[in-house]
Amino acid sequence: MFLFQYGSEIIIHSGEHLLLVIIAMTIAISISIPVGIFITRKPKLASPILGIANAIQTIPSLAIFGFLISVPFLGGIGKTPAIVALTLYALLPIIRNTYIGINSINPAIKEAGIGMGMTDQQLLLQVEIPLALPVILAGVRVATVISVGIATIAAAIGGGGLGVFIFRGISTVNNDLILAGAVPAAFIALSADFGLGLLEKRLTNQVDKKDKFNRPIAIILGIISLIIAGLIAFNYQQKPATISIGSKNFTEQVILAEILAQQIENHTKLKVDRRFNLGGTFIAHEAVKTGKIAGYVEYTGTAFTAVLKEKPITDPQIVYEKVKQAYQEKYKLTVMPSLGFENTFAMIVSGEDAKKWQIKTLSEAAKYTPQMQAGFGYEFLERADGFPGFAKTYGLKFANIKQMELGLMYQAIKEKKVDFIAANSTDGLIPFLNLVILADDKKYFPPYQAVPIFNQEILQKYPELTETINQLGGKISTTEIQKMNYQVDNQSQPVEKIVQEWLKSQKL
Repeated sequence: MFLFQYGSEIIIHSGEHLLLVIIAMTIAISISIPVGIFITRKPKLASPILGIANAIQTIPSLAIFGFLISVPFLGGIGKTPAIVALTLYALLPIIRNTYIGINSINPAIKEAGIGMGMTDQQLLLQVEIPLALPVILAGVRVATVISVGIATIAAAIGGGGLGVFIFRGISTVNNDLILAGAVPAAFIALSADFGLGLLEKRLTNQVDKKDKFNRPIAIILGIISLIIAGLIAFNYQQKPATISIGSKNFTEQVILAEILAQQIENHTKLKVDRRFNLGGTFIAHEAVKTGKIAGYVEYTGTAFTAVLKEKPITDPQIVYEKVKQAYQEKYKLTVMPSLGFENTFAMIVSGEDAKKWQIKTLSEAAKYTPQMQAGFGYEFLERADGFPGFAKTYGLKFANIKQMELGLMYQAIKEKKVDFIAANSTDGLIPFLNLVILADDKKYFPPYQAVPIFNQEILQKYPELTETINQLGGKISTTEIQKMNYQVDNQSQPVEKIVQEWLKSQKL
């Protein structure tokens, strides 16, 4: 059943994953082998160059992807920064093995070549590289396997690939989706390792250079060429997406983005490239601001406090108007009418704990927080409208705070690994798990109306988008979005199907 629902999507994302790795490895090999050869000729430069490559390798992969978002030309959102990051991680194994492979050749062999009158170029091409090739290929093999694994993180910045399933699975606590990304990625890595290992073995144990060596190389190169040609043909065969719709990295955002995507595809001739699970607010904001995506759904309170850095205010209409005006003037973004519901931060405890401590409000809960383990998302801990001001307002002091993905917090409170979480008021698991939302009795949090935000240049290019998206204004109630969240999070229903049914119910 799962393969029937997601089979075509797994194939498409596997193709994206392969393409990322192949392009990155092609660039890495083109850079690394010449650099490796160069430092064999300039030994004084070997240590600093290898040191730089080694330093890059030690930087956490997610940090590299995050850093590249703000880098001009090579950075941003999408496949380009993903390829740049993968290329950087592939440099060290290939440079090092090229350097070691050539330097490990018996000096007597080199001297014999020189004695025969070979130039340095002839010695390199006819003696050193052929003899060092098995070692160089071992470096390529290691770099390829590393790249296949790291490529899964590309989904966090809209690069596609099998990480799309993994991030979606984590955000919805769905093991099937996680496996849908992890298993094909592991298969690709094992296949690459086996194929390159076989080639490496053939090179190491060659007997007849013209027959037992050239033939397997020709076969493997032929297979690689066919894969590349097939992927290119596959890409061109697909109708190119005209615009991209993005989302942040939790269930409700994916649902809302899918609503935008299907609404556009149903009412215009445009095709939509779905770039979901982009990470937090600032990644999605940067993507729409630079035109990497056409639009996504934001919350007015988040835009007002986290993006515009304004102090929280409680009037929903004032917040909306200020966000709309500031986004237009500062970022050339259009803030469309509210979709009809508000999703504020929900401070949650279990029904059992609420009953035990007799608490209904955050003020009542404050005196018990020193006994509580809290679970908060990374963004909530840093935001202007997040934990610092919230804790100060209510005088909260927790026994311990655990940072975790939004989708994992419900699992944590269900298993009593935490006692207090900051989630979303529209999450479908709240009633299912018998959880209690503590009232924000001091009105700390601003209003969080869900509003589509679109890039103005893209709206000018496709004016039909404005009317199409505005048709959704006021259509989604709190009950409806909570139900859809529940269907995805607890019943593991496909987002596409849920959205399709909701649009039909609204005659959209």
